[in-house]
Amino acid sequence: MARKARGLTAKLVDTIKSPGDYADGHGLYLRVTSSGNKTWWFRYQVKGKRHAMGLGPVRLKSLSQARAKALELAIKITEGIDPIQERRANSSHGSISFIEATNRYIQVMQPSWKNDKHSKQWRSTIEKYCSHILTVPVDDIDTTMVLKCLEPIWHLIPETASRLRGRIEKILDWSRVNGFRNDENPARWRGHLEQSLPRRAKVRAVKGHAAMPFDDLPSFWKKLNYIDGQGARALEFAILTACRTGEVLNATWGEIKFETKSWIIPAARMKAGKEHRIPLSEPAIALLDRLEPKGLADLIFPGQNRRKPLSNMAMLKTMHRLGVHYTPHGFRSTFRTWISEETNHSHEVAEAALAHVIGNKVVAAYNRGDLFEKRRTLMVEWSQFVTRLEEDIEASP
Repeated sequence: MARKARGLTAKLVDTIKSPGDYADGHGLYLRVTSSGNKTWWFRYQVKGKRHAMGLGPVRLKSLSQARAKALELAIKITEGIDPIQERRANSSHGSISFIEATNRYIQVMQPSWKNDKHSKQWRSTIEKYCSHILTVPVDDIDTTMVLKCLEPIWHLIPETASRLRGRIEKILDWSRVNGFRNDENPARWRGHLEQSLPRRAKVRAVKGHAAMPFDDLPSFWKKLNYIDGQGARALEFAILTACRTGEVLNATWGEIKFETKSWIIPAARMKAGKEHRIPLSEPAIALLDRLEPKGLADLIFPGQNRRKPLSNMAMLKTMHRLGVHYTPHGFRSTFRTWISEETNHSHEVAEAALAHVIGNKVVAAYNRGDLFEKRRTLMVEWSQFVTRLEEDIEASP
């Protein structure tokens, strides 16, 4: 719903921050998004049907220029000319597919992004979760198609789903501004998809563990390496193995199989009541070597009383000491989101790595040894992401 206004001023356009559509008059509107983007829109009616035409971003078009353009378009309407149809007729491109619009949007925005990794993430999520609309003309994409992209992952990986929705919205907004799309954006949250999907905060509340965005993990890992103490080492091991904090803190040296580079947690200590094998990456093995293995029954991360495990508060205090206020358990969510957005590993492999119960039919369809080797590949890639990007950060100017 448009905000009531007596007309915009250049100062208001520059300073306004609250999301919404602000009317200037003669069909001209300023749209401010929740992310702070500001664009000009021209609204009009032809034969009783409402239309909205993008006029471009505020940074490229001043208020006076936008008013002049709106007046020009209003005159055309009185002459029986539909501005959007005219722009399409004059365009040499005609309609474009969603994947083409995605590529063009990335090309336009890439210079403003910090590094090339962002463009890879965009393409990866779009191609992975929007496969059924990649070749669909952007002008034909509707709410049903958008929901088909989002609903399968909305509860499973809410952070990824929310990010995907935002990316679809931006691509379709770009398409509309550039004359490839006419109707309202079917991926818009406020007043639209919020009626069909639960808010992300409500989805997250089920998990109850604040998770660090995976993009922030490499720099956090670098800082963590400089912290002394068992709490820091236990946190590193939890990150590298993507295991629950209780599983890490109660681990004994007898569960570690150095010859096969694996960690076998007995069924009695697992949430699902089943033995869990974890493939150990080279950084995980190196971490254990530095801790100087003791007797097989001894705890790997003992507390002050060496017969009792380290308190999970030690891991949490380590994180707070580094100025972050997520939870140690949240790194499992970080791991899961990274798999979805950065790799091609299957849902079954990801869930098996987290020791989630994924259903008897699925388990029966996969050979356990095969899954273990796939999980080993996954954990190697995960350790490389966590530790190798640390080198990239150090090498960057």
